[in-house]
Amino acid sequence: MRRHGLAGMILVLLLYVPAASQAGTITTPQMIAQTTAGALTCMRWMPVGLCFWLRCSWRGCRVRTSIKVGHYNPDLVVSAYNELGGNPWAEIRATLGLAQKTAATGLLGALLPVPVESAGNRTEGTGDRQDHRNLVFRETDAIGHPLSSLSGVVAGVGLLCESQATSFVPYFQSGLDALAWRQEVPEIFYPASLIPGFREVGTWPLQTWGSVHPRTGWTTQAEEPKAAALNAQRAGDIVTRAGQPHIYLPLSGSGSGRQRVWPPGPLVEKDARTGTWQMLAPRPEASCDMFGGNDLASLSGWGGGRVDTAGDYVWNLWRPYQCCSRRGQWFLFDINWIAYPP
Repeated sequence: MRRHGLAGMILVLLLYVPAASQAGTITTPQMIAQTTAGALTCMRWMPVGLCFWLRCSWRGCRVRTSIKVGHYNPDLVVSAYNELGGNPWAEIRATLGLAQKTAATGLLGALLPVPVESAGNRTEGTGDRQDHRNLVFRETDAIGHPLSSLSGVVAGVGLLCESQATSFVPYFQSGLDALAWRQEVPEIFYPASLIPGFREVGTWPLQTWGSVHPRTGWTTQAEEPKAAALNAQRAGDIVTRAGQPHIYLPLSGSGSGRQRVWPPGPLVEKDARTGTWQMLAPRPEASCDMFGGNDLASLSGWGGGRVDTAGDYVWNLWRPYQCCSRRGQWFLFDINWIAYPP
């Protein structure tokens, strides 16, 4: 309960932080409202089975049961943006932006051949040798969703599962991971970075948004929203795994003990059973989907209507959980009458 109380205090403070108005900005109240609007389709709540517990007292022992439920939680807010320290989430930019920029420029600036502050669309090369016309760089942050800790507060009711994420915790900030996010070391040596068609977001070779690896801020993509989505997928891929060669906090946690929780596994591209995405900015959407859909038949493509003039993009990452309330001292077993996620 301590982390949820702390998160509640942080929420109150953040709601009162004055936010400068700029293109692509989204505030915490707007984020909560948009998440609530998408909950009906993104949450996918359903009873999925039963849990069996052994409860003992001085009068003896007996087996008790509790309903096992499954649903998606909005674990993370993932932002892809141009300027170091310029996260479009207004309250995060006001509280963490300057610290991130100071740390990145002070500690890593001297080690990088490319200035830490540089970002955004680029055309690489000189004169007639413009070799990488669609080479795009984005800063990317993955922050605990404002409602993540709320799931722990109401977990005792038994109808909602505790999230692994803690509200407002910065699980990944590319400015602090500048060496790997900018220089591709050691990601460039991963087999997935060297084998074409492996771990593609989309269908290789005819309809692909790009590869998950190397998990850096650089993408070669003509459509800016797709490039930002690829950055978000990479950040989600990192934080949902332990032991990655990046500076980050892995999503983990055993909960408060009031529930038996089956948390989700690592995020996998094109697999809704590991996580889905809800766009918050620049175009608020009340539904969730996966990246990499085939848009060849669309005149405007997936990016149509999603381009932000400031280059700021924000998504919720929803991930599936199963849980049941504790009804005894010892968990015995569980049964599922329906596979979840479906």
